[in-house]
Amino acid sequence: MRSGILQILRFVLSFFELLVEMGREVLLSLLWVLAFWSIWVVKAEDAYKYYTWTVTYGTASPLGPSQQVILINGQFPGPRLDTVTNDNIILNLINKLDQPFLLTWNGIKQRKNSWQDGVLGTNCAIPPNSNYTYKFQTKDQIGSYTYFPSTLMHRAAGGFGALNIYARSVIPVPYAKPAGDFSLLIGDWYKTNHKALQQVLDSGKPLPFPDGILINGQSRSSFSGDQGKTYMFRVSNVGLSTSFNFRIQGHKLKLVEVEGSHVLQNMYDSLDIHVGQSVTLLVTLDQSPKDYYIVASTRFTKTVLTATAVLHYTNSRAAVSGPVPAGPTNEIAWSMDQARSYRWNLTSNAARPNPQGSFHYGKITTSRTIVLANSAPIINGKQRYAVNGVSFINSDTPLKLADYFNIPGIFSINSIQTAPSDSANKLATSVMGASLHEFIEVVFQNNEDTIQSWHLDGYDFWVVGFGTGQWTQASRKVYNLVDALTRHTTQGMWNLRSAMWGRQYLGQQFYLRVYNPTPSLANEYDIPNNALRCGKAVGRRHP
Repeated sequence: MRSGILQILRFVLSFFELLVEMGREVLLSLLWVLAFWSIWVVKAEDAYKYYTWTVTYGTASPLGPSQQVILINGQFPGPRLDTVTNDNIILNLINKLDQPFLLTWNGIKQRKNSWQDGVLGTNCAIPPNSNYTYKFQTKDQIGSYTYFPSTLMHRAAGGFGALNIYARSVIPVPYAKPAGDFSLLIGDWYKTNHKALQQVLDSGKPLPFPDGILINGQSRSSFSGDQGKTYMFRVSNVGLSTSFNFRIQGHKLKLVEVEGSHVLQNMYDSLDIHVGQSVTLLVTLDQSPKDYYIVASTRFTKTVLTATAVLHYTNSRAAVSGPVPAGPTNEIAWSMDQARSYRWNLTSNAARPNPQGSFHYGKITTSRTIVLANSAPIINGKQRYAVNGVSFINSDTPLKLADYFNIPGIFSINSIQTAPSDSANKLATSVMGASLHEFIEVVFQNNEDTIQSWHLDGYDFWVVGFGTGQWTQASRKVYNLVDALTRHTTQGMWNLRSAMWGRQYLGQQFYLRVYNPTPSLANEYDIPNNALRCGKAVGRRHP
């Protein structure tokens, strides 16, 4: 028998990318719910997997001209990290770059363990010619995820990869085992060096329009399968700022999983995938034996960028031909309607044997409402991005270390308001307080004429509603309180940020500090023995 049951914070927030019609205010109404989940103590039967990754510079020519990229173990993109539910990951990361570096694990819940989150608010960056060993567990998770660099603009040079969590053999999944499994990392790309892009942002300008779209780090790639068989496609948006539409010429896409949630298995001709998001599809090769286009094209952009790959039937009799299938461009309503069609499969399990629908999130009573408004102010003559008028600046001392060691002067709780106001925009190391066991409704209000995509590190949340205009209490009447999806994007210090990296870099983020006045290992692990010290935490020892 397993021993002991721990109470753990489950942070559930309703989120979805704010799809914004040009020239119109658009609202995203989201519900965040803090809830608790009982879990069994990890025991020895949960496997340990060990990795050593070395981060270096290299050269590649993804869009033609040779350019500097970031490699992991010599690979661009980085190695695919395949795990199983509850695996313990021990990953030694060696930094051979000329700048400090961190990886973050996009969508991994980090149960009780924000120490391993891999962002500057929780971890000191790994100095050049140094290493750090991440230790985390894929506890009670399945699905398609990614990892990527969280430091500076390294993400614009590579260092990203697929992170897939497979179900344990004793847990059934709601579909037959596919004949093959492909990971597609798709995103916008720049020919400009990542340091030059950082200089653009530091000078007070937004990122320019990207130069192209890559699929698995290439402008052209191929995926092969046998006619009549079904294959899994794990598709993630690893770009910096641009949504894309994904489609396969002549083939239907069956959506089966979204960021850890099994969904009702609807069929689609194409899917919109926004920055930071991942979906899992089943595709049956049921057409005549030839090659077909796989297409990703940008959404909501005046200039449409397109990348193609090839779906190759092993008995193909003809090369890919015909025009590249066209996709939607600026159809906001179409995209919103598609998003509303994603529904939780209430009778299916996910990582645990109990059905997903056995947790009735819609019956939770919330304790308060937080409204978060994004904006693009000019502060001190430079372009910045902000949440409720506060544009975040990183401290030399990670907030997590400052909190743990009680180091004064690093941040103050509630340095960001829980609703927008008419106060002047400002720069600050913004932290919002929350209490353990608290249930919170959060509304993202987008009054800009650009799309938004939000991510919360360390946990998942239910997307209960979104729409146009200004949020009011009457908006709750259309919340989906029955079968909304859980998505990623908490005890500890957790980063809430724009998934659009230029906006994140220039301040559209803050940290949520979930506080328990009585510290307990039942709620959060102790500081790791190998935790790096930097800033005012240098020389600090365990209390």
